[in-house]
Amino acid sequence: MTTELRRLRNYIGGEFKDAADGRTTEVVNPATGEAYATAPLSGQADVDAAMEAAAAAFPAWRDATPSERQKALLKIADAFEARADELVATESENTGKPLGLTASEELPPMVDQIRFFAGAARLLEGRSAGEYMEGMTSIVRREPVGVCAQVAPWNYPMMMAVWKFAPALAAGNTVVLKPSDTTPASTILMAEIIGDILPKGVFNVVCGDRDTGRAMVEHSTPAMASITGSVRAGMQVAESASKDVKRVHLELGGKAPVVVFADADIAKAAEDIAVAGFFNAGQDCTAACRVLVHESIHDEFVAALAKNAADTKTGQPDDEDVLYGPLNNPNQLKQVAGFIERLPAHAKVEAGGHQVGEKGYFYAPTVVSGLKQDDEIIQNEVFGPVITVQSFTDEDQALAYANDVEFALASSVWTKDHGRAMRMSKNLDFGCVWINTHIPLVAEMPHGGYKKSGYGKDLSAYGFEDYTRIKHVMTSLDG
Repeated sequence: MTTELRRLRNYIGGEFKDAADGRTTEVVNPATGEAYATAPLSGQADVDAAMEAAAAAFPAWRDATPSERQKALLKIADAFEARADELVATESENTGKPLGLTASEELPPMVDQIRFFAGAARLLEGRSAGEYMEGMTSIVRREPVGVCAQVAPWNYPMMMAVWKFAPALAAGNTVVLKPSDTTPASTILMAEIIGDILPKGVFNVVCGDRDTGRAMVEHSTPAMASITGSVRAGMQVAESASKDVKRVHLELGGKAPVVVFADADIAKAAEDIAVAGFFNAGQDCTAACRVLVHESIHDEFVAALAKNAADTKTGQPDDEDVLYGPLNNPNQLKQVAGFIERLPAHAKVEAGGHQVGEKGYFYAPTVVSGLKQDDEIIQNEVFGPVITVQSFTDEDQALAYANDVEFALASSVWTKDHGRAMRMSKNLDFGCVWINTHIPLVAEMPHGGYKKSGYGKDLSAYGFEDYTRIKHVMTSLDG
């Protein structure tokens, strides 16, 4: 018996539409490996239509008062909360994520983040007026940049969409958002909900592949391009955007060092790091994936971490005992397995290291020890449920190893020594440093990195300001 696939459609100018040329792609549930929907494979005509709709809607949305934009965003947050079960179920089918954890760990922060930016909408201000030249008064205005082309990833489709559209809309911009071609379903549902609240054309969703994203970034209409994705994709976006000097916001890969000193609570650190490394199948740029542990506690820590890995469960979304679901797609499963297959002879797999089950794209929680700084798995992002462990002799070596990668997004330090924690947090070259914890995020604090992890900030007032431009207005006092 053939199951009819659900039909997803673009959301452009307040209407749901198929791709202009009728092309579609199948959308697969990674927990089953089976298609459950089709989505538009949008081309240039669809991108043109979305950009035209966003540009037409911009003047009125720009000129809406901050309180009006705040009210709209608060309505969106309330509507998401009211339809939480539907959003969670769609996201779980979209990604294979556990239902319970999606409901408890993703939807509440999303709603909170929208409400944070709703409040930020009323803080869009410049400096106080002042006289810096005789007979002249200067004013600084903060204004929206215009139409924003935004590309969201597949690891957190709903939450990353919120990180994109909430600050942009709060600042008075209009949006054309493209979800990943493997996870469009929840974004389309959000468009349905948002469409009942925002004016037509303020928020648009275009489905498609990397060519669709390229067409969005290269389009002449957007003033800004924002992407969360791979380093390769970010570099391509930056290059494309440079041709007409678009503003670019990039949140790219990570390779987070987790530095565990000899005075750390080994049992607690191992437990917390396992959760922070395996959550969402390790498909998180901030995942606790690269442990550096002092040589005096190395063996004890590895044993504790391996036990936590063995006790960690992956499985189907409705299983309440699982910490994480499948990898997103067959290519990602192949990539993760490839890192383990290519391990050097000096490496040792302490736990996991294999696919789980015959249906879906599940991979076992994996711990690898005995690694050297120049090993492939240390230098490159695995983006899977794999935690590596290296040993270090002293603080200087720990810091040197931690910083010796091309990524600079997140890191953590585990120690009871306050001075050491402060020294490490000063010298770690990463956009975020956690101390005796790893992975919590709050709407009020910025998220973003350096080096090949990209530039620009998500969340916080800093993320909000990224979606604004600054104008100096000077007026003569004589007339």
